[in-house]
This record gives sequence, C-alpha cells and structure tokens, in this order.
Amino acid sequence: MNMAPLARVERITQLTDDELDELCIAAEKAVLDGNGFGWLTPPSRHVLEKYWRGVLLMPQRDLFVARLDGAIVGSTQMLRPAPNNEAQSHAVQLTTFFIAPWARGHGLARGLLAAVEQLAQAQGYAQVDVDMRASQLAALQLAEDCGYQRWGEKPHYALVNGAYVPGVFYTKRLVS
Repeated sequence: MNMAPLARVERITQLTDDELDELCIAAEKAVLDGNGFGWLTPPSRHVLEKYWRGVLLMPQRDLFVARLDGAIVGSTQMLRPAPNNEAQSHAVQLTTFFIAPWARGHGLARGLLAAVEQLAQAQGYAQVDVDMRASQLAALQLAEDCGYQRWGEKPHYALVNGAYVPGVFYTKRLVS
C-alpha cells in the first residue's frame, strides 16, 4: 500500500538541533534553486544557523515551518510592524517564504500562507503583504490563487548574476 507523505505546517518557538539542521538543508536547497529569500548562494552553515536562531529571538517575528513526513522542508515568517509604526500597524509582512525543491507539490506553501493569515487575523491585523522576485513564477501564481492582489512592481528589485530582476508586490486584506 502506497501512502501519501504526511504534510503539515506549524508555528514554532524553538528548534532542536535536528530541526535546525533540517531547516538549514531546506534553505540551502531553496537558495540553490533560486528561491533563497535574498541569498543567491547558500551562506556557510554557521551563518544559516545563526540566522535561524536569531529569528526565534526577535519578538516581532513568528516562524512557521512546513514538514513532510516530520522533517522540516520549508518556512516562512510573519513580521509584525514595529511598535512605533502606528500608520502601518494594521499590516504584517510575510517573509522568507520557501519550500525545498524535493518537497513541493504537497500543499505546504499554501498551508504556510494560510497559517500566517490565520495568526495575523487572530492578532487583529487586517492585511498581509508579501514581495518576491518576478522570476519566482510558481510563488507568484500561488499568491494570486490565494487571493493576493498584485499592487506594484519594482524594476530593479534584485541583482542576480549581474542582471536586474523585477520584484512583484502583493497584498491581501483579511477583513472587509
């Protein structure tokens, strides 16, 4: 009997050493695949480990992970506005959104979006914003399929291999 892999998404506040290793591997593979949330080449393992440990220490961030058969294969973060940013206190930013290439096609990216939206709404936020490279076609399509509205493009968003790649900006209202 061929069983489908178990896919789930969860918000986490700490990482075991094994989970940190899984998250670093998934991030490395996503970076190599061109979906590196800013990195173009994977940084050293030490830098990645410091980055993820630092994320968990930041009070304005919530880390969500995607798991496939128990192993972490992707993540995103919900970034709340700074307390002094009253004008934008209604919106959160979705950042570092990726799924490792071998784990795609199980609904995990969609699950990460939904988890961020649910927490944001539960915490009283009215909007989720996200931006990404225009070259990330699957992510752009997913955002649009999930009700995100494209509101702008920045022609010189990222510099990849000496060429500029546009960035696309999306927003989703959580309340009407």
